[in-house]
Amino acid sequence: MNRDPLATPPIDDADVPAWVAATGVDGLVDLHVHFLPDRMLQKVWAFFDQAEQNYGRPWPIHYREPEQTRIDLLRGFGVRTFAPLVYPHKPDMAAWLTSWALEWAAEVPEAVPTATIYPEDSVTSYLGDALDAGARAVKVHVQVGDFDPRDPRLDRAWGLIAEAGVPAIVHCGDGPRQGTYTGMDVFTEVLRRHPRLTAVIAHAGLPEYDRTLQLVDRFENVHLDTTMVGTPYTQEFAPVPDDWPARLVAVADRVVLGTDFPNIPYGYHEQLAAIAGWAAADDRLGAPFLRSVLHDAPARLLGV
Repeated sequence: MNRDPLATPPIDDADVPAWVAATGVDGLVDLHVHFLPDRMLQKVWAFFDQAEQNYGRPWPIHYREPEQTRIDLLRGFGVRTFAPLVYPHKPDMAAWLTSWALEWAAEVPEAVPTATIYPEDSVTSYLGDALDAGARAVKVHVQVGDFDPRDPRLDRAWGLIAEAGVPAIVHCGDGPRQGTYTGMDVFTEVLRRHPRLTAVIAHAGLPEYDRTLQLVDRFENVHLDTTMVGTPYTQEFAPVPDDWPARLVAVADRVVLGTDFPNIPYGYHEQLAAIAGWAAADDRLGAPFLRSVLHDAPARLLGV
């Protein structure tokens, strides 16, 4: 009996492969996952261990597993391509993280090479080298880096990314904790200077969903990713609007799969179930939207 992926979203992680097969896509393309050098990853996980103090709620890492196990889990879910994102929290980190990410991706067939940036004099040098080496995505974490994306030292970097046509996955929203330079108003100024920039607003800019949709409507190369959006965990503190599916209709081809694996406090299937719920809630979305989010749109951005 053929399964309707809209009517029967995945009920747990073990159900994900069968559900993905039912959607008809040639595997998932996840634009927003994280792999980091082990020492750095352990520090990230230690930060999330203190989430009640940092964010006001527990954030237990669901996939606290060795690196190879995490890669195998993604393969088991049916992820055929993913962008392993790295990000610095201080100067003099971005260059070596970018170098690490490029080398790491070269050893994992499903991974695309990625880069990151930080406002420093050397940014155009290491970013340019990474783009020349084939980087297909650039992670920009305004919140963790605590930097101003309008910093003049980044102006040429934004230009390089725009010229290369690769997506910048930008965490510039105020969630889960407001930063010094987060907020859509700040990043709008970057887009005004670089209107051709292909930007993916991470987490759909939560909790500023309205402002994010305005940016997607205003700038033709701006997208949003689904990372953590609409999951039961996030609905408790940053719920999507009641008319969210209807509001996605106009930008359906610019919504892309992102999950934040492995640093999520729930199973991978919950993100997929949320997306399936949006697709089922509006007949103008349906199965074509589901296939676009899970595969076509992110594959287009990553050039795979």
